[in-house]
Amino acid sequence: MKCDVCGRAMWRWSVPATAWEEEILSCSWCHAATYVGGDWFEISRPPHLPVGARWERAVAAGLPVGVSHAYGTFDRTLCGIREASMSPSDHCWLPERENACDACREAAVVMDDRWPQAMRGKGARASVARRL
Repeated sequence: MKCDVCGRAMWRWSVPATAWEEEILSCSWCHAATYVGGDWFEISRPPHLPVGARWERAVAAGLPVGVSHAYGTFDRTLCGIREASMSPSDHCWLPERENACDACREAAVVMDDRWPQAMRGKGARASVARRL
């Protein structure tokens, strides 16, 4: 599937299907997500979020203490650290904090810049509801 934001190929997550989604796809270029299946939508496309509200803080035993990293996808931080046990926390990663990883902050800004202005509005990404 091609990304509706930037037109590049999307990566399929290797996660088991749930009642909410059958497939999760992410764009490695702009990090737009698309959810396919589930009870409410055939295709669900979350809207653009600003850098400070878009990423969760990464949690893993191997991450350096005292530095806050942003969780990207596929067990990696935005700066590229990979840990098999990594997961997103329940808390937002805040790039303006003093302990935020500089490389994660730079990557987040680059990815945010990859979203065209026309795709940032509230209704710019269309979700397709299941027909009954």
